[in-house]
Amino acid sequence: MTKPAEPRNAGEKTPKAPAHPVRIGVLAIQGDYDAHAQALREAGAEPVLIRKPEQLNEIDGLIIPGGESTTFLKFLERDGFLASLQTFVRSKPTFGTCAGCILLAKEVTHPPQASLGVLNATVERNAYGRQIDSAIQIGPTQLPGGPLEMVYIRAPRIAETGDGVHVLAERDGFPVLVEQGHIMAATFHPELSSDRRVHKRFVDLVLRSR
Repeated sequence: MTKPAEPRNAGEKTPKAPAHPVRIGVLAIQGDYDAHAQALREAGAEPVLIRKPEQLNEIDGLIIPGGESTTFLKFLERDGFLASLQTFVRSKPTFGTCAGCILLAKEVTHPPQASLGVLNATVERNAYGRQIDSAIQIGPTQLPGGPLEMVYIRAPRIAETGDGVHVLAERDGFPVLVEQGHIMAATFHPELSSDRRVHKRFVDLVLRSR
């Protein structure tokens, strides 16, 4: 027989319902956004595929995945998406990988192009050659847990960093994973690795910003 619940004391607080999981968007225009979504699930977040500017109001953070940065810009210039994204990245946690890193940089070279201008860095496009020059490397990182697998596909290079940029990993003396306040950027594709430390780092950043 089930014992009846004891009456609650007048001064006792009702337990709070668990907070909703952190909702992180993935810009689903091009690139392997499904792989990012799966990585976010495994890192403890709820992924949301973002295809419309109004969806930015529904998320706590955003990942801008790899792809072709010029194509991203052309698409974003439609329907006011670029303006909405610029407003978002100025104050909300945003993580750019590969082409997303290019879009976040304050300066883009080889060749120059427009960007969102929030990451205090100069990023060189296609710095490591063509698709055939893609590579998987294991390298040291400031993230706990030892060396990190890094998948490079037509990777850009962070040529210079400015004030406030913390380097979390390097390749050949150049930063490949950086953090600046509410912004993270990687020149490689963490979603293509089974190691979820990079996505967990971003989820933690988003949680701290809520």
